[in-house]
Amino acid sequence: MKRSSEVLPAFGSKSHRIRSSGAMSRAVLQTFEEYQKARVTFVQTVADLATRPQNIDALQNAGVMALLRPLLLDTVASIQQSAALALGRLANFSEQLAESVVTHEILPQLVYSLAQQNRFYKKAAAFVLRAVAKHSVGLAQAVVDSGALESLVVCLEEFDPSVKEAAAWALGYIAKHSQELAQSVVDAGAVPLLVLAFQEPDLTLKRISASALSDVAKHSPELAQLVVDAGATSLMVKEVSNSDAPLKRQVCSCLAQIAKHSVDLAEVVVEAEIFPNILHCLKDVDQVVRKNAATCIRELARHTPDLAKLIVNAGGIAAVVDYVNEASGNSRLPGIMALGYVAAFSETLALAVVVSKGIPPLKDALISEPEDHVKAAAAWSLGQIGRHTPDHARALAEADVLRRILAVYLHQDSSEDLQIKAKRALKSIVQKCTHLPALEPLLDSPPNILKYVVQQFAKVLPNDAEARKAFVQSGSLQKLQEASTEHGSKLQEMVDSINLLYPPEIVQYYSPNYAATLLKKMEGFAPTG
Repeated sequence: MKRSSEVLPAFGSKSHRIRSSGAMSRAVLQTFEEYQKARVTFVQTVADLATRPQNIDALQNAGVMALLRPLLLDTVASIQQSAALALGRLANFSEQLAESVVTHEILPQLVYSLAQQNRFYKKAAAFVLRAVAKHSVGLAQAVVDSGALESLVVCLEEFDPSVKEAAAWALGYIAKHSQELAQSVVDAGAVPLLVLAFQEPDLTLKRISASALSDVAKHSPELAQLVVDAGATSLMVKEVSNSDAPLKRQVCSCLAQIAKHSVDLAEVVVEAEIFPNILHCLKDVDQVVRKNAATCIRELARHTPDLAKLIVNAGGIAAVVDYVNEASGNSRLPGIMALGYVAAFSETLALAVVVSKGIPPLKDALISEPEDHVKAAAAWSLGQIGRHTPDHARALAEADVLRRILAVYLHQDSSEDLQIKAKRALKSIVQKCTHLPALEPLLDSPPNILKYVVQQFAKVLPNDAEARKAFVQSGSLQKLQEASTEHGSKLQEMVDSINLLYPPEIVQYYSPNYAATLLKKMEGFAPTG
């Protein structure tokens, strides 16, 4: 019994040790669980706080970057993802915070994890890379230098569309800044995969892929050709008639970026049968779709008479005129320029603009648009219409365009570029205009414009007796005598040549000092009888 009683304490102490060990394990696990919960709460709260601009400065002052950095390598996947999401939102907010992501050496960690982790983390990591790259060339280059391109291109091959979207978006933000960065994206093999992504049924992926391809194509003919060679053009032309407005925006933009570089690339877009569907986009309910479609037509019109003629034959001029009538502000600009480009090539094409009633909306833009660069474009386009023949110039003159261009030129608040464009337009129209009544209001012009006006009178009046009579009756001969001209100047010579067409007493009668001369004669006159 004694032996038995000696055994019992020993048995009891072992059991006690087991119970104590279990209690300690639970305590340790609870500590780790609490730490994990705290990390989860922290990153989720920071990610939520980062969505509100008023919290950004406080988060930055609290050293949030340094605290989030180690959590990117956390053992818990959800914490990694939330940390990446928080960093993306912070970097997206400002260039300064994006630079902070770079200086805290966060990019290499993201790139490393991008190749290792699940699709949720990949999406969040790609968001950070995009948020950093969007701000400047330097930050986009930092993303490239971190080795991100290869990992992002691999993400384009993922099954999950949302991962492809995030990667395509980041690649587009890198490519948009410069030709060199776009070339880096191309060299990483992104273009063929972006074209494949564009063919996916997911609409968001289509939009973002088209946007990224546009950002590549815009920089140079060579980069645009690579996009074309990957088969993008015909695929995008098919989507011009898609019902999704955001997709049409990107598609029209990308096609414009391809077409702008050269005749060959513009012809590729046309040969993909972009007409007439692109014209339908000019009537789209979405304003950006309309503007991007007009931009695409402008880029096609600028290259050759044949391309301009193709637009005319497709009914494009009437559609663009309607667009310019309905649009306002900067949205008007591509339509205004398209009409000018078409009109510039030949008198036949310019006549097509006139017949399609293109002059009134261009005149309206010249008068009513508040921005000088839009006014300047309208003046330029009007000049391209009127510079061909007297008939073209007369169409503008009868629409009272000349006086309006002169008013813009003389306005004290007009920019230098607007004044230059207005002067050139006036000169080119006036030098073709033989409709003298339309030129008469311009006899009040400053000498640098007046000389072109007087030159036209000097050409026409010698051969037209009725015009010479009307010139006197309208008061124009008197205005001509009142014009300030330098003795011996070319302008004075032309005035003298016109004066020779009339009897000296008529010229003298309309001279400014005629009344004074008569008074002097009266003073020296002695009445007879």
